[in-house]
Amino acid sequence: MKKWVLVGCVLCIQLFAIAQTNVASKNWHWKDYAKDTIHGISLRQAYEKLATLHIKPTPIIVAVMDGGVDTSQLELKTKLWTNLKEIPNNGMDDDHNGYVDDVHGWNFLGGKDGRNINKAADEKSRIYHKYKSVFENITDENQLTSAAQKSKYQIWKQAATEIEFSEQDAASLQYIKMATNAIQKMGNVLLKEIKDSNFSVITLEPFQPVGRVTLETKMAYLRTIQILGVDKETGYAEVLSDLKEYIEGKEKLANAKTTAPAPIRNEIIKDDYENIADKYYGNNDITGPSPKHGTHVAGLVASIPDSSWNVNTLYPAIKIMSVRVVPDGDEYDKDIALGIKYAVDNGAKIINMSFGKSFSPEQAWVDNAIRYAASKDVLIIHSAGNEYYDLDNKAVYPNPYSNTLKDTAKNVLTVAASSDQFINGTLLTDFSNFGPKIVDVLSPGNKIYSTFPGETNHGYLQGTSMAAPIVSHIAAMIRSYFPSLTAIEVKKMLIQSVWKPSDDNISFSVPQKDESKQLKEIASAAGIVNAANAIQAASNYIAIHGSKSKTKTSSSN
Repeated sequence: MKKWVLVGCVLCIQLFAIAQTNVASKNWHWKDYAKDTIHGISLRQAYEKLATLHIKPTPIIVAVMDGGVDTSQLELKTKLWTNLKEIPNNGMDDDHNGYVDDVHGWNFLGGKDGRNINKAADEKSRIYHKYKSVFENITDENQLTSAAQKSKYQIWKQAATEIEFSEQDAASLQYIKMATNAIQKMGNVLLKEIKDSNFSVITLEPFQPVGRVTLETKMAYLRTIQILGVDKETGYAEVLSDLKEYIEGKEKLANAKTTAPAPIRNEIIKDDYENIADKYYGNNDITGPSPKHGTHVAGLVASIPDSSWNVNTLYPAIKIMSVRVVPDGDEYDKDIALGIKYAVDNGAKIINMSFGKSFSPEQAWVDNAIRYAASKDVLIIHSAGNEYYDLDNKAVYPNPYSNTLKDTAKNVLTVAASSDQFINGTLLTDFSNFGPKIVDVLSPGNKIYSTFPGETNHGYLQGTSMAAPIVSHIAAMIRSYFPSLTAIEVKKMLIQSVWKPSDDNISFSVPQKDESKQLKEIASAAGIVNAANAIQAASNYIAIHGSKSKTKTSSSN
């Protein structure tokens, strides 16, 4: 699920696109600390190491489980996985896997009539209203007879508590509404003299208005954008769009307790949601109505290098399989479980999951799917989330630990988002979840440049959603060049090869928060993923243990 975060009176939009770019910051996450003094992943150095190994890459399929991938994006078009057993657009299930015309992946959020779920309710609203009539008059769980009922009751009680819209929430919403109205009025004035309808602070600052009113409006607009904490490069149209989306989401939360979610799944998908065996639903529209997030993520998985690197012959043979399971709102557990199984059964060896939520009523379905992936030697790379939660004390799902199976999946790598002094003055972000019991590594996730929907569009987003696919690309490099390594061994290479500060006890400030943290408080590896180190670690491992790994893939501790 996409997340917005309010910190005091400052709006921190974790998925704000930047309309125009400072060239110096483009692809900063590829850079090398020793050479550039920027805490990137040393991607160019990784390719230079590969060049010395004189080995050829083998094909690797990476499943992007997300909100959709724009198949018209030219840089991604050639990277899409193609199901060679399926004849495109003939309306038949040629490979007999239950999914008709699944040429580049599958959309579990679609109907057979071609319609798609775009916006969905948050999970706590779905839980609250689903069980309201059952539990609202229960005052003591001892009134319930079975363990299953008691478990559902506890989940419902938590949802009922969290669904409350506090006075602080109401005040924040009102503040953003007023700011949005003011920005729109100021924009109307400025656009009478400015030709660019998507002007940014960068383009507005040197602009010299003709009239006094326009001059005063310019100064007021600049102050308002600064107070809101919006990046200077964000265009006016994008500012308004994202603020209005934020307001819409908050207004839904304000009414969530009194208004039950619309039955959109019943109307569009028409599956028997309670039956995990009812799995042949959806359609082949892997782009969907809102592919911005998924297209950006897919671009990071592909990580198409600068042509000046001359690495075309070294580029890993990555093919991206799009599995659409994430609406604008909370994903459904059933779609996640079946999406994982679809990806595994169709050859994916890495699954990128840049989403998460605080409630998972059918967690057992997802847990079993993750362990199925482990049994097939598939590595799952999952974003930690953007709520600044301590995951050692607050659960976010999907989760490597299973409450039902009572074990921890070893094939899941959880990724927090790092930054750099060049970007915001510190290595940390003020949004990334943390906690070394759950989070494994850090990866760049602040102002990350990648593909956008449209044939040649690009832009910036930020969040742990961006950090995870950067790791997925490194994992794909390892699995492409060292295919004998198991998923567990690749995870081990990624963890053991992180960049670390010279002193583990060094603390880094957290932006907009009066605190600092050591990297070992963020992730168990206490460092940032490094592609060059990971390639070297994999090469060394093969040299010691041989080209054929003897390590067995295990799903639990």
